[in-house]
Amino acid sequence: MKIEVNKIATLTGHKDPIYALDKGIAEHLVFSGSGDKVIAQWNLKTFQSEKIASFPAVIYSICHIPEKQLLLVGTSDGNVHVLNLENKEKIKILKNHSAQVFNIRYSLETNCIYTAGGDGNFAICSLDTFDLINIRKLCNEKVRNFDFNYKTSEIAVASGDCNIRIFDKKKLQEKNNFVGHQLSSNFVRFSPDGKFLLTGGRDGYLNIWQVSDYKMIKSIPAHEWAIYDIVYSPDSNLLATASRDKTLKIWDSKTFELLKVINKDNYDGHLNSVNKLTWSTYNNYLISAGDDRAIIIWEINPI
Repeated sequence: MKIEVNKIATLTGHKDPIYALDKGIAEHLVFSGSGDKVIAQWNLKTFQSEKIASFPAVIYSICHIPEKQLLLVGTSDGNVHVLNLENKEKIKILKNHSAQVFNIRYSLETNCIYTAGGDGNFAICSLDTFDLINIRKLCNEKVRNFDFNYKTSEIAVASGDCNIRIFDKKKLQEKNNFVGHQLSSNFVRFSPDGKFLLTGGRDGYLNIWQVSDYKMIKSIPAHEWAIYDIVYSPDSNLLATASRDKTLKIWDSKTFELLKVINKDNYDGHLNSVNKLTWSTYNNYLISAGDDRAIIIWEINPI
């Protein structure tokens, strides 16, 4: 497979590193959260932004729940702020962590909100009442990321003790626990067909595991430094990785062949760490954000 990469635009406005991205309230919109404590929404048509809200601490994670018209915002003080997007009113603060909230997800199937924190805790709350249902101390290191496998009803959790933990999604029973990386396990992403688990570590490796038995089938020295994000394209044919080494890379999702390295020299990419990615269905745009306070829109097309 061969692809062509075009830089569409660089969006600026945040005053500090950007740690969070999520899809906006329409296909052509994207939310961002930054160290400047501001949530903005960006228009991929006009490249203009709208300030949505500001918060009392650094923003590390956001989760848009379109079915409820809510935006969940995880901050450096361990809080999760619940924002009503209809009137931009803050309606609740979830205080289940004592350190950064690195990841927030929700599930309509279980009607729950899931959060992972720098305190080593993994928490589950009701999506209706926001009451705490379960909280578990997984390790003494940071719990940075988790992902759902909707085919097997499992949750994979990556943590700073190098381990990957697999839980039953409904009962939160631990089904598997294995060393994912030599240094911190930073990120987990199930393939859209549910057959593979991709993990990224502080060691810069992209590891691929077979979900049936969680045996590693491939280990790729993908980056020179920590991997912070892994996303699939809307058609699932490509995947992208983002790293502290200032690059994002595009891969064939079937063969895991490296197709493109996007950096400052080759494509006028990011100056510093690339922290977050989202792949929009609007024009198939890949959006990246990083420590340089920039959001860059990329067009990725097969040749």
